[in-house]
Amino acid sequence: MRWHLFIYAWIMNNQKKLLFFVAKNWALIFLLLLIGYFSLAGENFFSLRNFNNILIAATTTLLLAAGETFVIISGGIDLSSGFVMGFVAVSSATIMQRLYARGEGYPELVCILIGGLIGILLGLLPGLVNGVLVAKFRVPPFIATLGMYGIANGVALKICEGFPVSFLPPISGKIGNGFLVYYSDKVGFSLFEKPTLTERADILALKGLMPVSVLVVLVLLLIFGFILTKTTFGQHTYAIGGNMDAAIRAGINVPRHVIKIYMLSSFLASCSGVLLVLRFTMGNHTQFSSTYELFAIAAVVIGGASLMGGTGKIWGTTIGVLLLGTLETGFVIVGIEVFYRYIAVGCILIFAVLIDQFFPELVHHE
Repeated sequence: MRWHLFIYAWIMNNQKKLLFFVAKNWALIFLLLLIGYFSLAGENFFSLRNFNNILIAATTTLLLAAGETFVIISGGIDLSSGFVMGFVAVSSATIMQRLYARGEGYPELVCILIGGLIGILLGLLPGLVNGVLVAKFRVPPFIATLGMYGIANGVALKICEGFPVSFLPPISGKIGNGFLVYYSDKVGFSLFEKPTLTERADILALKGLMPVSVLVVLVLLLIFGFILTKTTFGQHTYAIGGNMDAAIRAGINVPRHVIKIYMLSSFLASCSGVLLVLRFTMGNHTQFSSTYELFAIAAVVIGGASLMGGTGKIWGTTIGVLLLGTLETGFVIVGIEVFYRYIAVGCILIFAVLIDQFFPELVHHE
């Protein structure tokens, strides 16, 4: 059977559909190609442990990028989210540390819940200020959020005095780095609780299934993905980004909605900050906060959102984040210098923008 002739005939008969599919899903296709290449070129890349590591490392950027998706769809941009994350990380960690250190009988989980909730509430303030500046005072989003970038950075540095906030409740690491299910050949399946193993071979063979942090982020992504695509809030977000004047004529309270969008972005950045504390068992404000936020913006654009507003999806953003995470881990495993990662990300980002610029009818075709 000449199956190659059949494939050729099918391609020729479906050129237009195939072109639309490739243009719309190029990031997903590229991600699958990357996974295939690194699996062949790098030892142990295609393993449960490595994929867990990629997903856990991606959780922070996923939350930042999800909030950035709403902002970019509405026609704005949020440059402050990375440092809002850092501000909330040191704020919540400081509260957890002081509650735990006071020795007044507060359970560890209570210290974490109080610190996390207060940190998230504090993190809403930058979003409120950003939204008011953009919606009420007509300050360009770039300038408003760039100013908040500096303010959040400075306040975070003042809180932690430039040092990581450590000595947190020990259970924080179990939450941030734990798994729902563990499996070992010696003990079998264990729900939530990591089995105690003494032999080195048994410890190395221990497998974790579904990281807790990944599950939390997945739930949040599903919730906000539903909000974006299935609710009036999401429809108004697309309408404002597509044509603000038309949105105003349609009766949408644009200023109030824009404020909500920037507060939503700060909320997800705050959740990311708390998650960062639980992962590293410390509140660390570093220069990498800006890297997180720039990679989040890159992921949104790679995922199909237009910087002009009006288009974008949480699903596409997720693909963009996973692509960047796979690229980073793959480079390490195959022995490529880390700085090439930034070159690769820059090239991919420019490619994504060029596709959106010159072939918008293909990328955004439904």
